[in-house]
Amino acid sequence: MEKEDIEKIVDILKEMPTLWNGRKAILEMKKAKFNQWKQMEWIGFYFEFLCQKYFKDIMEFHKIKYGNVKFDGFYKVPFDFKAHAINTESHQVIINDTEATIKAIEEYGFVIVIMALGEVEYNDVERTFQKWHENLKGGKSNYELERIKRGAISRLRKCEFDLKEIMLIKIDKSTLEKCGSFQKDFRNADGSPRRSKVLLNLEELNDEEVIRRIAFE
Repeated sequence: MEKEDIEKIVDILKEMPTLWNGRKAILEMKKAKFNQWKQMEWIGFYFEFLCQKYFKDIMEFHKIKYGNVKFDGFYKVPFDFKAHAINTESHQVIINDTEATIKAIEEYGFVIVIMALGEVEYNDVERTFQKWHENLKGGKSNYELERIKRGAISRLRKCEFDLKEIMLIKIDKSTLEKCGSFQKDFRNADGSPRRSKVLLNLEELNDEEVIRRIAFE
């Protein structure tokens, strides 16, 4: 990955929209037949949708695969696209499958995460956005029906995302060694072990790991 490759990616990222309205984003994904438009956590999938749209001339998507785990994009090295709320969540972000990430680093030297950071707004107490989305999908999802069955509290949905910064993060062997692990020792309902995922702490990244930062007003 040369400097001009990074500059090419940065120039494309600078053209992305910065204010993501949930209704417009979901309708845009639905119209384009993007298969994740029904997802409750629409922000991350919308960023993946945008990356596929804006990088279509230079990247291949879901080409790199280890077992059943795919990386979002490929341009000389594997890429993952992530979105993270900076005003409501911790600084830890779940990335990709740990085993697949290790194999990708062994093969390519490193992987790159394109991380969109922004401020989110939540649904009102009447949950108008949630009801609108459910109606568009044709009813409650199985996930939501299971939540109701368990008597668990329904979270307010994110309905808007204001993009503030995009980071290009290089994850190599040394980065991976200081990352945490998500779902380690967790088990599925059938008792089978869940696959461990890389847990990246954004506050622990150094200058070598953050390849570029792109700020948006």
